[in-house]
Amino acid sequence: TNMWIVLAIVSSISLGFYDIVKKLALEGNNVFHVLFLNTFFCTLFMSPVLIYTLGDMDGNFVHPMSHFYLFVKAMIVTASWLLGYFSIKNLPLTIQASINAVRPILVLVGALIIFGECPSPLQWIGIVLGFVSLVWVGFIGHKEGISFTQNKWLWAGLASVLLWAASGLYDKFLMLHFKPLNVEAWYSFYQLVIMSVVMALLRFRKKPFDKFHWRWSILFISLFICVADLTFFMCLSEPGSMVSIASMIRRCSALVAFIYAVIVLREGDLKLKIIDQCILIAGVLCMVIGSL
Repeated sequence: TNMWIVLAIVSSISLGFYDIVKKLALEGNNVFHVLFLNTFFCTLFMSPVLIYTLGDMDGNFVHPMSHFYLFVKAMIVTASWLLGYFSIKNLPLTIQASINAVRPILVLVGALIIFGECPSPLQWIGIVLGFVSLVWVGFIGHKEGISFTQNKWLWAGLASVLLWAASGLYDKFLMLHFKPLNVEAWYSFYQLVIMSVVMALLRFRKKPFDKFHWRWSILFISLFICVADLTFFMCLSEPGSMVSIASMIRRCSALVAFIYAVIVLREGDLKLKIIDQCILIAGVLCMVIGSL
C-alpha cells in the first residue's frame, strides 16, 4: 500500500491553496492579527478533538511530558509562521513559493542523518532534480533584482524555512508516539496560547499598527493548513513512509501557487519560471514512481 504517497500529494495541494489565501489575506493587512486569527480558527476546527482527548485520555496525553513535546512543536511553527508571513507580505509570490521549496531539501538531509532513510536510485534522481530547480530559483530571483545581501525579507523567509524543516523532522518523531489528530489539535491550541501572549505584549508597543481588515481568506488559511497538516501527519504515520520523499512531494504546493500567480496575478518573467516548474515536476514524478 502506498497510501502515504497519496496523502503527501493531497497535503501538497492544500499547501498550495494555503499559500494563495495567505497572500490574499496579508495584502496590506496586519500580520499579527491575521496570524492570531489563524491559530484561533485552527483551534476552533480541532476543538472536538481537544474535548474528546480531555474526556477520554486514550492513554495518549496522560503524561505532562507529552504536552511539552507538543508545546515545542507549537513554538517552532509559530516562529516559522511569523517570519514567513512577513516575508510573504513583502516578496513576490513566485519568489516566496520558491524559497519555501528549500524546505524538503533541508528535511532530506535531516532524514538521511537522523532517521537513516535510504531513497532508491530513482528517488535520488528526483531529489537531485529538486536541488537543480532550487538553484534555478536563486538565479531567477537575482534577475528580478532581489538580492540576498540586501533584502531582509528574503532572510526572514529563509529563517522561516529552516524552522519549518526542523518542524517536518520533528513531525516524524511525534508520529512515532502520538496520533495525527491529537498532534494537530493540541499544537493548534498551544499556538493559540503563544499568539495570545504575543498579542498581549504587543499592546505595549509605541509604534502604531498596520490597520487590520477582516477578509474571508483568513478563515480559509486555517482550513487549508489544517488539511495540509493532518494529511501530512497521517502520511508520516503510515508504515514505510519516508519523510524525505513526503517533504519533496509537498514541495509541489509551489505549482498550485505558481499557476495562480501566472493566471490571476500575472507575475512576470515567466519563461524561466516555467522551466523551474518543469524541473520540479520531473523530480517529483521520479520520486513518486521510485516509491511504487
